[in-house]
Amino acid sequence: MSRPLAGRAAVVVGGTRGVGLAVAELLTTLGARVVVNGRDPAAAHEAAQRIPGALAHPGSPADPAVADALIDTCVREFGRIDILINCAGTAEPQGSSILNVTSAQFRALLDAHLGTTFETCRAAAPVMVAQGGGAIVNTGSFAFLGDYGGTGYPAGKGAVNSLTLAIAAELAEHGVRANVVCPGAKTRLSTGPEYESHITELNRRGLLDDVSFQGALDAAPPEYVAPTYAYLASDLATQVTGQILIAAGGFVGRFERQTPSLVAYRGHDDEPPWTVEEIAAQVR
Repeated sequence: MSRPLAGRAAVVVGGTRGVGLAVAELLTTLGARVVVNGRDPAAAHEAAQRIPGALAHPGSPADPAVADALIDTCVREFGRIDILINCAGTAEPQGSSILNVTSAQFRALLDAHLGTTFETCRAAAPVMVAQGGGAIVNTGSFAFLGDYGGTGYPAGKGAVNSLTLAIAAELAEHGVRANVVCPGAKTRLSTGPEYESHITELNRRGLLDDVSFQGALDAAPPEYVAPTYAYLASDLATQVTGQILIAAGGFVGRFERQTPSLVAYRGHDDEPPWTVEEIAAQVR
């Protein structure tokens, strides 16, 4: 196997299990030196022992001090940080919806997804800019479309998408790329009776179509997702930034950039505002 990441230094947040662990293992196979992060110290050290040459740095990077220390560890031990992968996440509480979620639960979900992504990007970006380049790959989800219900999970993932697009635009002139992967894989968040019951109920209510329903219940292992992350971290993706890709088993796709479509127009210099009735006639 070629080693396109030879000599690169990477941080994988949420790299102790599931997609994150598969990504960390593949990055190492491709030549990168990896710092593995997870909230559970035992799991972080176990993952690091499993991956040749990897280091463990446990803690929640939603805490700014932990995020700073995590990036500092990579720079101190490996001399630089070339790759930041954010794979951390937590599931929405079973049965959670806008009808019953608490404010505390919502904030915790935003913190786990958006907060962690923001803090690690905030800590890594200035270092990458000073180096003259780097690659950031954050993790989104199909859930941002709302098809899987919930509140804080889709809101957090949608915000990760927007934050990543903003980072990509901001840092392009500095040679730092930022992209998103929306993975579909069988992990601890997508297995078990509660998950299956949730997916079945979404399908019954018409929120999830039959194809998505079957795919959600029969997802491929995380190893099928990891290559898309590795690709975005490599020089093979030098011209790719501000993209939201999909990796689900053997399927690789892309969410095209949203652009507005014209519904109606009139000039404001010599025309009155639209009436409510006129808008209703145009928007259907």
